Amino acid sequence: MTEPASTDDRQVRGGEPDEFGSPYRLLSGSVVPRPIAWVSSRGPSGENLAPYSFFNVVAVQPPVLMFAPVATPTAPKDTLANAVETEAFTVNVVTRDLVEAMNESAATLPPGDSEFERAGVTPVDADRVDAPRVAEAQVSFECELYEATEVGGSTMVLGEVVYAHVDDAVTTDGKLDTEKLDAVGRLAGNSYADVSERFDIERPP
Repeated sequence: MTEPASTDDRQVRGGEPDEFGSPYRLLSGSVVPRPIAWVSSRGPSGENLAPYSFFNVVAVQPPVLMFAPVATPTAPKDTLANAVETEAFTVNVVTRDLVEAMNESAATLPPGDSEFERAGVTPVDADRVDAPRVAEAQVSFECELYEATEVGGSTMVLGEVVYAHVDDAVTTDGKLDTEKLDAVGRLAGNSYADVSERFDIERPP
C-alpha cells in the first residue's frame, strides 16, 4: 500500500502570502501541467492573440471549453473584452513547434500592434465565428460565448465549440491521435512541459 505523503498544512487566505509564498505561486506551481488556451479574437482595436493556462474542458454535451483571464468586465483585457462584445473567440492548441510563438504573443504591446505579427503566425478567418484562428495550429476550436462569470479578480469564460480544425498530420484513420499531438503544458514561472514521455495505466472496472 502506498504511504500517504507527509504534509505541512497551512491555511491559504485570498491574496495573502504565507510560508509557501503567494496563493498564486502555490496554486500555479502545484496544479501542473496545465493546458494552454491560445485564444484569438477580434474587437474594435483589431485582431488579438494571447495565451491562458487557466484552461480546460468543461462539458461535452454541449462541447464547452473554459479559460479564465485574470481580468474582470470592469477592467478587462483585450481577449475578455472581445469575447464578451463579439460573443466569439477561437482556442488554438499550443504544440512544441509553436511554444516560442505563443510566448511572444504574451508580450504587452502598444495599441494597434499585432500579436500575430510579433509571434510570426498567420491569422485566418474562422468558418463559423467572427474571430481569427492561428493557421499554423494543428488543432483550433471555434467557440461561441456560452457564459462569462466573474470569479474574484478573474473571469471564467465558457465557450461552446461550434467548429473544429484538426490537421491531418495529427490524425489516424480520421480521428485525433494523441500520440501525434505534441501539446505543451504550463508549469510555473518560465517552465513548460511537453508530452514526450507517456505511460498507460488500465482503469479499474
